Amino acid sequence: MSLIEVLDLKKQFGVEEPITKVLHGLSFKIEKGELVAIMGPSGSGKSTLMHILGFLDRPTTGQFKFNGEDVSKYDDNKLARYRNEKVGFVFQAFHLLPKTSVLENVKLPLVYSNIPEKEKIKKAEKAVKAVHLEHRMHYLSNKLSGGEKQRVAIARALVNNPDIIFADEPTGNLDSKTGAQIMGIIEALNNEGKTIIIVTHEEDTAKHAKRIINLKDGLIISDDVVKDRRYAKDGLYK
Repeated sequence: MSLIEVLDLKKQFGVEEPITKVLHGLSFKIEKGELVAIMGPSGSGKSTLMHILGFLDRPTTGQFKFNGEDVSKYDDNKLARYRNEKVGFVFQAFHLLPKTSVLENVKLPLVYSNIPEKEKIKKAEKAVKAVHLEHRMHYLSNKLSGGEKQRVAIARALVNNPDIIFADEPTGNLDSKTGAQIMGIIEALNNEGKTIIIVTHEEDTAKHAKRIINLKDGLIISDDVVKDRRYAKDGLYK
């Protein structure tokens, strides 16, 4: 059973003229443990697709199955619960609380969980260690470099042990060396079994994936296994 399956997925905005049609009948599957890049220029529909797959929005028509379940049958409460429990997000702009410690930032997705505070701290510490930032555990996030901030964002995405992680332009605000290090961490997590979808317009970032789904004008124009891959060792690319 595929983790994600979409069939003839369409999305439009507006109910009266002018209607903006964004996605025009996409069909594909993503298996557990894949590292996939969704690539395309601005306006191609990749962010809209990510919002649907991440339970942030609903398709207009078509089918979206998650772990074999039809997502169209979920009410808003279930969608919100899945966003928090099943999905982790990493954004280009980091979205950290600036005057809050690394540990507290990583704990944020656990705020509404019923687990004891000691367990929340334990989970957050484990996630911070997974991105090799234990030496910054109690630093304020506004004192970190861009690469360190993105590591915190990745740790925050990991803390709930989600089924899938979406990385939206994860290297967009970073220099090439730091970006390669972040992609090394992402690949290392994928090698541990995490399913990760990268949304990007950058070819160098997409080549770190194992598969690239290329969008243009709301259509899939290619869906290929990556041959020119860059391999990581200890979270850093050669």
